[in-house]
Amino acid sequence: MKTARVAYNGSIHSAEESEGNVKLANGLIVKEEEVVWLPPVEPQTVFALGLNYADHAKELSFNAPTEPLVFLKGPNTFVGHRSKTVRPSDAINMHYECELAVVIGETVKNIKKEDAYNYVAGYTIANDYAIRDYLENYYRPNLKVKNRDTCTPIGPWLVDAKDIPDPMNLTLRTYVNGKVTQEGTTKDMIFDIPMLIEYLSSFMTLNKNDIILTGTPKGLINTKVGDEVITEIEGIGRLVNTIISD
Repeated sequence: MKTARVAYNGSIHSAEESEGNVKLANGLIVKEEEVVWLPPVEPQTVFALGLNYADHAKELSFNAPTEPLVFLKGPNTFVGHRSKTVRPSDAINMHYECELAVVIGETVKNIKKEDAYNYVAGYTIANDYAIRDYLENYYRPNLKVKNRDTCTPIGPWLVDAKDIPDPMNLTLRTYVNGKVTQEGTTKDMIFDIPMLIEYLSSFMTLNKNDIILTGTPKGLINTKVGDEVITEIEGIGRLVNTIISD
């Protein structure tokens, strides 16, 4: 099942997919262009992986990490499907990043990787834009790069975990103005989903609707105002976003 959160006629609704349309919880079926898409869950703690694909680390001239490189993201940065993302006027390098987002389903701690999938509610798509110009230093490497308002579109759907039998073998693609610019597969992650859940839950409690953004493969290009950026993951859907000026 694919579920979502949308705004329609001034109210927020839970919804599900119905033959290409959006079925609201009250039974009304509307076209996807008729709603305002929100993040499919209300994000709680959001973890983001840096350099979790070796080819991406190489294209940025970094060594691949030997331990998960994790940072946190604030709620201000998340917007939904078909949203607009602001490109700062002083930015020179603004990269999209197509990422598989793992949504935790319940409160857990000290989970072994063998059991990790039992605690995943589902999967969605994130476009974790990075403003490379703002990379600071060893102590604050990604705070300004990854926490700008509107810079993390996510959605449109949360796909039930049971409907994705092998999340570690999904194709990811990004299209800029209709042209494929990035393509990779989740099987190339350095640290896979079970390992990440075991790692994070070993020192902190994970809660329902915590989200793990699992990193992006190589294939980044600069984006500009007016670009339509579509991030797509096999079996999960397509997330559409447009870049605007500030």
